[in-house]
Amino acid sequence: MRTFIFVFLIGILIAASSCRTDFDTVASTGDLEFSKDTVYLDTVFSKLSSSTYTLKVYNRSKNDITIPSIKLGKALNSKYRMTVDGMQGNKGQLFSNITLLAKDSLYIFVETTADVADASPTDFLYTDQILFDSGSNLQKVELVTLIQDAIFLYPKKFTDGTTERLPVGGDEIYGFYLDEDDPIHGNELNFTNKKPYVIYGYAAVPNGKTVSFEAGSRVHFHEDSGLIITDQASINVNGLVSTTKALENEVVFEGDRLEPEYSDVPGQWGTIWLTDGSTNNIINNLTIKNAGIGLLIQNNDGTTVQLKNTQIYNSSVYGILAQTAKIEGENMVINNSGEASLACSYGGNYKFTHCTFNNNWNSTTQVAVFVSNYSKGSSPEIKDLTRALFNNCIIYGSYSNEFFLEKRAGALFEYQLNNCLVKFNNTSNIYTNDPDYQFNTDVTHYSNIILNKDPKFFNIALNKFNIEQTSAAFEKGNASYIIPLDIVGNSRTAPPDIGAYQNKAFPK
Repeated sequence: MRTFIFVFLIGILIAASSCRTDFDTVASTGDLEFSKDTVYLDTVFSKLSSSTYTLKVYNRSKNDITIPSIKLGKALNSKYRMTVDGMQGNKGQLFSNITLLAKDSLYIFVETTADVADASPTDFLYTDQILFDSGSNLQKVELVTLIQDAIFLYPKKFTDGTTERLPVGGDEIYGFYLDEDDPIHGNELNFTNKKPYVIYGYAAVPNGKTVSFEAGSRVHFHEDSGLIITDQASINVNGLVSTTKALENEVVFEGDRLEPEYSDVPGQWGTIWLTDGSTNNIINNLTIKNAGIGLLIQNNDGTTVQLKNTQIYNSSVYGILAQTAKIEGENMVINNSGEASLACSYGGNYKFTHCTFNNNWNSTTQVAVFVSNYSKGSSPEIKDLTRALFNNCIIYGSYSNEFFLEKRAGALFEYQLNNCLVKFNNTSNIYTNDPDYQFNTDVTHYSNIILNKDPKFFNIALNKFNIEQTSAAFEKGNASYIIPLDIVGNSRTAPPDIGAYQNKAFPK
């Protein structure tokens, strides 16, 4: 009897649940609401996929509804793709009978891969619409993307399916040699400002050749890509001072993601590698952003690498890593590096004048300037550091000690700082008796050092390292080391300000 009653009650519950109406839906009546009426997918290069963007769709009514269709206006011809609450739909363009519960929402994710030929020839915008329902219930959300034309450089693909490789240090990497007689691009060793360039893999300059960059040229590197200056090859960057924040005359090296959220992300690409034996390298008015190592400069052939008016920002490891190199730098700014903004390691010969080396990486192991005469590893090797000279420079950052020396016996270790502002708090007192850090009493290595005073940079987060008259660096430079113009072309007066910028009204 109990079994019969139990089965009877279960039957009643099933019957009652089958009569419920709270899972029934009604057709959409065109009253959907959206998180935005236009989805801007920012700027992308021709034929490169965009990031994924989000649109949220709301059902504000008390009823569960069914949206008969969600589709792209250009249907299967659209260059946009979308998913609706994780569903793929018909090739990412058409979705049917989508249920949206009362007071609930759903997510639509949109991306695109379009060619500049698909865009409007007047404004280079590629557009479409997401259409919800049809007829009198039709609702629309606009899609807009700016397509930028570019010159793409990448390794050749051979008929056997393999791709071009570069021999590097007994190994091979994904890369290619720039060709001065390329049948498509012409002289690939001459980068102009007509169109931006996008490089896949490592582009190498052949032995004995020079790669040049015209003022205003833009080079974008894909992930794990960069530029290699080989033995007896050269780089010549011919940037000029710019008059606006667009840096119209600067040469700019950065990653190939143009969306705003990638503008300051470190480590998006590899490095500019001046290899052992490269020669006569000259860099003027170059900005390097978001690399792993901004400049990797190895044992060049004895000629001096000239770095003038160069800015390097957001390197995941080093701004400059120099190994047994010979460098002269003027009006340089390096900021925000995972290990060191400037690393003069394994010996070499270095002279920096009116430079600003800062590091605000969020780590207690980062440093603005690191100098050594040996190579790290299981069997460290020493090399002569014949000169590490800093004149009228700022060495600063967010850590307590931003200047670090490491030397080994058996090789020269010559360094000198003149009229420099240096952050070195020695908070743990472990360097109190270290002879290498006697900034106030060691007249052989230090002269007129301003220790632990705030340079009062205009805005470190925006990489604006201008100073004002209340800065500790104001008029504290030595006129005998003066570079007549600062990094943005302002005239210096005597006594000059320390660092890459001469005091002037802040840029807007």
